[in-house]
Formats: sequence, structure tokens, C-alpha cells
Amino acid sequence: MRVDRVPVRSISAAGVIAAAAMAALLSACGKKEAPPAPPPPEVGVYTVRTSAVPVTTELPGRTNAYLVAEVRARVDGIVLRREFTEGSEVKGGQRLYKIDPAPYQATLDSARATLAKAQANLATITAQAARYKVLVQANAVSKQDYDNVVAALGQAQADVASGKAAVQTAAINLAYTDVVSPIAGRIGKSQVTPGAYVQAASATLMSTVQMLDPMYVDLTQSSVDALRLRRELQEGRLQTNGPNSAKISLILEDGTKYPLDGKLQFTDVTVDQSTGSVTLRGLFANPDRVLLPGMFVRAQVAEGVNDRALLVPQVGVTHNPKGQPVALVVGDDNKVAVRVLVANRTYGPYWIVESGLKPGERVVVQGIEKAKPDAVVRPVAASLKLPDSGAASAQ
Repeated sequence: MRVDRVPVRSISAAGVIAAAAMAALLSACGKKEAPPAPPPPEVGVYTVRTSAVPVTTELPGRTNAYLVAEVRARVDGIVLRREFTEGSEVKGGQRLYKIDPAPYQATLDSARATLAKAQANLATITAQAARYKVLVQANAVSKQDYDNVVAALGQAQADVASGKAAVQTAAINLAYTDVVSPIAGRIGKSQVTPGAYVQAASATLMSTVQMLDPMYVDLTQSSVDALRLRRELQEGRLQTNGPNSAKISLILEDGTKYPLDGKLQFTDVTVDQSTGSVTLRGLFANPDRVLLPGMFVRAQVAEGVNDRALLVPQVGVTHNPKGQPVALVVGDDNKVAVRVLVANRTYGPYWIVESGLKPGERVVVQGIEKAKPDAVVRPVAASLKLPDSGAASAQ
């Protein structure tokens, strides 16, 4: 049997060619183009600018009546009746109590009788002195008798003056049996009842009347804040028209705002050594008697205007692990940088930045999670719905 043989050299060449072709084909099928680099993330930025911002300080305080009058007994006696309703409004001069007037009426009548007697004696002595004056010139009476009559005339005149004073004193004491209100206002509860014995020596308290319109509000401010305010005024960072023109708004105990603004009356010149604070007094109209003496309130005092305040939306300010306020700022090369800020006051939805930023710089307020430090971003103007800055108040 005959077998044909293929040359080994021919087979090897064909295999190499086929393998090379297959490798080229596989290489062409596996090769892909590299994907393009992603674009920088888009973030919303807010351009920092200066604004005129009213600066207010929130202080705790207590309300006090404008006038307070303690109604006390000025004569001794038994209270016959009370002539007012507790908690009602009374007028100045209105009678509140009636003390038994009988002994004082008797004293007045006695004083009047004594005065009448002294006046009658004065008339007699006056006539006698006039006669003796003529007689002494004619040597009809001695000079000593005339001098005695003149002395008696002086004594009679003094008795009349004393009698008039006694009548006046008795009349005053009698008038004090009508216990009247010294001021107009609201009267509290009665401390005595009809039948009670009151004394002038101990000045028995009978009731208290307080004028509630207007009302004082006494506020306390730390001396440190007072020094800061003075320093800002001296440096020109705050503008004000004077302490007497500053307005005050009140927040009541239930959190509601008192509808009427008040005015700052004065700032005390003495620092309380125990608390390190000074007292500020404001005056508020109180026509509806909403404010009552002794209420705790919080007052927002307008200290002045910061006409160079840098405002940053609060959404663009976070805090680092140290608790410092920080913001992400986009530079001119669109790179993100972290800035540590000094911001202690708010103004509505804004922070007032004292240092760490400059006007014109761009702060990331939207897409903060996309902005990484030193990363390149694509900044666009943020679309924030913020209230009008004029409706806010700096604190």
C-alpha cells in the first residue's frame, strides 16, 4: 500500500500564516476607543456683596408700671366702707375708702372755736391798744401800761395765727378720712376691709394703684456687649442716630410679638457688680393692657445699621469638626476652596460674615455635595428663593 506524505515544512508555514491571521482578527475585534472625560459638576453659587443691615440685639427683660402708688392710711381710724371694685380702673382723686370722720370733725370744730375766741380777744386788745396810744401821749396812762397792752396785742395776734394753723391741720386730717387715689390707673386687691383699724404711724397699706399705659420694660445687657457696641460705633462699622431714637420690639412669654414698638429711654451708667450687666429702659404704649407688671419678655433692640455687612445664605455655611463655620468658595480658575469664616450674627436667612470672605467672591450654596476641595466645577448663579433682606432683622 502506498501512502503519500505531505512535506512537514509546508504544513508548518500554513499553520503559522493561519495563526497570524486569527490573531490579527481577534486583535481587531477586541480594540475599543477610550470614553471621553466627564464634564465638571455644575454647582449653584451666590456672589457675596455688601449690604446695609440693621443690627439688633435680643435682651431679656421685665415689665414695670409707669407709675406705682401705694395707698396708705394718713390718719388713725376705723374703715367705714370701700368704694371701688378690685382690679378696676380708677381716676386720680377718686375716693377709695372712707375712714370714720367723727373724731376729726370734732377736732376741727374745737379748733374753729378756739380761733374764734382768739379773734375776739384780738379785737378787744386791738381797741385797747389804740386808746392807750392816745392816752399815753396825754400822760393819762403810764408808759408801762401802754407797753403791756402792745405786748398783749402781739400775743393775741399770735393766738389767732395759731388758731388758724390748728383749724387748717384739723381740716387736713378730716380730709384724710377720704382716702383717694393719687394717680389714675388700675387698682389691685384691697388690703383692708370695712371695720379694720388703720394707723397713720405705721402707714397701713390699704391698696396699690398702677398706671399701665404706658409701660416700662427694663432690660439687662452684659457690659461686654455694651463695650462691643461702643467699639463698633467708634470704628464706623455701625451708624446710629443716638440711643434715645433706638426702637425696641417685644416678644411675649407665649412667643407672640407685641404689636407696638417702643423707644429706648436711657441706659444706666452703673454696671451691676453681681451680674456684670447694665440696665436699659424702654417705654411702650399699652392701650389694651396686654403688658402687665412683672411679665418676662424678650426685647429686640435696634442698635444701629451696619452698612458694610457681608451676607451669605445660611444654606451655604456648614461647620467643620472643630465647630467653626466654613464655606466652599469657587475661585477664578473654577476650583473649590474651603474658607473658615467668622460669623456670629444672622440676618433673616443670611449669615453676617465678619471675616473670611471678600465682596465679589462666589460661595457654593447649591450642589454642595458635588463640590470637593481643589476640584474644578462649573459655577452657575444659584436660584434661591430668599425673602427680602429688608424684612429681616440682624441678631
